[in-house]
Amino acid sequence: MSSIPATEVLVTAACWQTEPDAETVIHRAIEAAAGIADADVGDTELAIMLTDDAGIRTLNNNWRNIDKPTNVLSFPALQPTGDSGDDDAPRMLGDIAIAYETTRREADEEGKPFDHHLSHLAVHGFLHLIGYDHENDDDAEDMEGLEREILGLLGIPDPYADRND
Repeated sequence: MSSIPATEVLVTAACWQTEPDAETVIHRAIEAAAGIADADVGDTELAIMLTDDAGIRTLNNNWRNIDKPTNVLSFPALQPTGDSGDDDAPRMLGDIAIAYETTRREADEEGKPFDHHLSHLAVHGFLHLIGYDHENDDDAEDMEGLEREILGLLGIPDPYADRND
């Protein structure tokens, strides 16, 4: 079982004040993901920015050339090469940004509790930071299976159960 990465949650948009448990929900989701995912996340850290649609739209446009908001973005950190010394700072996994309005709208449209959807997005973003992606069907299946397992541990129903394939 992996260690838990130090996780800093930064609230950069006032709309998140309506969700006072968001930080606790995120920490719980990251802890569960780190415990199940097969990755060395000991002595690591990550930052999660809780932003709004305008903030994530800017990030999406700047980094992916997609000029629209999205629910979650992950920015894996470049990993240092060479041996690490005993006095090195924790290794940075990267950053995750989650947009309030999109997350709220999706949760409402899908009839899911907001904290369940927020947990899913935090887990999804974390898995991207440790190398998972969904660029092809096999990779998507692997990533979604891991998401289901992690969310199940948290008592959250399969987020993909209602998807029409």
